[in-house]
Amino acid sequence: MNAVIFGGTGFIGTYFALELIQEKNYSKVYLLDIAPICEKRFLPLLKPYIDRGQLIYQPCDVRKAIGEQTTIAESEVNLIANFAAIHREPGHEAEEYYETNLLGADNVCTWANAIHCKNIIFTSSIAPYGPSETPKTENSLPVPISAYGGSKLAAEKIHIAWQRDDKVNKRLTIVRPGVVFGAGEGGNVSRLIKAVLGRYFFYMGNKHTRKAGTYVKELCRAMCWVHDSAKDDSNIRLFNMSMNPGPSMEEYVNTICEVAAVNRFVPSVPFAVLYPASFLVEVIAKIVRVNQPISPVRIKKLVRSNNILPEYLEKQGYEYRYTLKSALQDWKQQMPGEW
Repeated sequence: MNAVIFGGTGFIGTYFALELIQEKNYSKVYLLDIAPICEKRFLPLLKPYIDRGQLIYQPCDVRKAIGEQTTIAESEVNLIANFAAIHREPGHEAEEYYETNLLGADNVCTWANAIHCKNIIFTSSIAPYGPSETPKTENSLPVPISAYGGSKLAAEKIHIAWQRDDKVNKRLTIVRPGVVFGAGEGGNVSRLIKAVLGRYFFYMGNKHTRKAGTYVKELCRAMCWVHDSAKDDSNIRLFNMSMNPGPSMEEYVNTICEVAAVNRFVPSVPFAVLYPASFLVEVIAKIVRVNQPISPVRIKKLVRSNNILPEYLEKQGYEYRYTLKSALQDWKQQMPGEW
C-alpha cells in the first residue's frame, strides 16, 4: 500500500508517515509540502526510510492545482492524508487561513477524484467549537470565533461533500485534535515546558482550566484505528482527539516537573495584571525585533478551557497507549535537548 500526505514535512505529517511505515506496513509514502524536511528536527527520524526509497518528498503548494505539481500515478495511492494548513495563532492575517485551508481542501479533494483514491484522512481542529467551559463532544454545535476555526469548519464541509459524491465507496475520517505535543513540536506545550523549567510560568487563576491535548504518536495511532478498525458502519467518521479527560493546567505543570525531576514553585498572578502587561511586552518586542512567547492572544488562550471530550473513541472502545506522564517521558527520551 502507498499513501500521500499533504503537509507531510510538518510535525503531524512526519509522525504519521512513520506510523504508516512502521506500524501499518505501507510500502511507500509521499510527503507533499511547500516546505522541505526540517534537517534539525525531523530528518534524523525519516532518513533511514528516505534512503530505502520508502519516503519520497515532493514540493507542493495546496493552494494550487495538485495535478500540475506531481506525477504520482493513480494506481499508486491507497490513502490520502490532508494535514496541510495555516494554523498558528497569532501569526497570520484572517484571509491567509481561508486561502490555504479552503483552497487546500478543494484542491486535495479534486485530485483525489482525479486519481480515483477512495480514502482520505483530514485533520481539522477543536477550534470550530469555540472557547467554552462547557464540555464539547462530536455532537456539539460548532461556533468558531476565529478565522482559523471558521476555515477549518468550512474545510470539513468540503471533504464531506467529496465523500457524499460516492457514499458507498469513499471513506472519510475527520479528526478534531486538541493541542498536539511531542518531540519537535515547537508549539504550545514546548513553550509551557520551557516556561515551567525556566521559572517564568505563572498561573492566572487557571489552575483548573482544562486543555484538551494529545501526544502526537497517540494521534497518529488513533487516526489509523478510526479509519481502518473502528466498529462503525458510517463512511464519514468524525472524532475528537484528546486525553480523557483533557488535563488541567495544574496537571500539565505538575507532570512536567515530575518527568523533568525538578521542583518548581509556580506563583499566581492575576489575569487582570498579566493581560494588559502582555500588550506592552509585545509592543517592545516588535520594536527591538525580538521573538518571545508572550502575547495577548496566548495569554487569553491560557485562561480559556478547551474542554473537549473524545466521546466517539470512548464509545468505540479505543484503548489509549499513552498517559500524559508516559507521553512526556517518551518525548524527553527521544529529544532530551528540548527539556
